[in-house]
Amino acid sequence: MALKIKELPKSERPYEKVEGKGTEALTDADLIAVILGSGTRDESVTDMAKRLMAVFERTDGLSSLYNKSLEELKCIKGIGRVKAIRLKAVAELSKRMNSRKSGFEKIRIYGAKDISDMYMEEMRRHDREIFKVVLLNTRNAVMRSHDVSIGTVNSSLFNSSMAFKEAVRSACASVVFLHNHPSGDPSPSIQDIECTKELVKSGKILGINVLDHIIIGDGTFVSMKNYGLL
Repeated sequence: MALKIKELPKSERPYEKVEGKGTEALTDADLIAVILGSGTRDESVTDMAKRLMAVFERTDGLSSLYNKSLEELKCIKGIGRVKAIRLKAVAELSKRMNSRKSGFEKIRIYGAKDISDMYMEEMRRHDREIFKVVLLNTRNAVMRSHDVSIGTVNSSLFNSSMAFKEAVRSACASVVFLHNHPSGDPSPSIQDIECTKELVKSGKILGINVLDHIIIGDGTFVSMKNYGLL
C-alpha cells in the first residue's frame, strides 16, 4: 500500500500545516508532496518530495519543471504517469498565472521594458528558443500572446508566415515579437538581425505594425528597435 499524506504523523502533514499556519509555511518539498498526494510502498510522500527537490536542485530548482518532459519525469524513481502529469500541470499553471499577473491583458505597452517585465520569468529559463508574438490593439494594450514556434536545444525555428498568422486572424493593430536565448546572453546574432528585417518587411506588406523584436536573456533583454532596425 502507498503511504498517503493522511497516514503520516500530524507534524509531517502538509495539509495540517496549511490549516494551522497557511500555505506560506510550507517548504518547496511540502508543496511537491501535496501535489504528488502519495508515496510508494517503500517511501513516504514527504521523503519522495524531498528526493525530487534534490533532483531539481541539481539543475535550476523548481524552475527546471518548465523544461522537463513527461518522459523525463517518469524516469525519476516513484514518479509514474499521474504524478508526472500533475507536476507538469502545476508548472503550466504557474507559468500562466505569472504571465497574466496584474492583468497583463489590460496593460498598455509604452516600451520594450513593459514587454520584458511581462514575459521575463516565463521565458528566461527555457532550454530551447521560444519564438512568441504579442498582439496589441489600437490602444497598445495587450490582447494576448501566442507561441509561434519552439526550437530544438541547439537551434531555433522561424517562419515569417507563421509569425503573422495569429495577428492576421485577430485583426490586431500591432505586434511585438520576442524570443529567448537559452544561453542567458541576449546579444543579437546575425540570424536575429536578419529575422527582424524580415519581420518588419512582412509586417509592412500585411499592414501590421511591428513595434519591436525583443530578445530575452537571463534577467536581461535586448530591444531590436534600439538597434535601429525598426
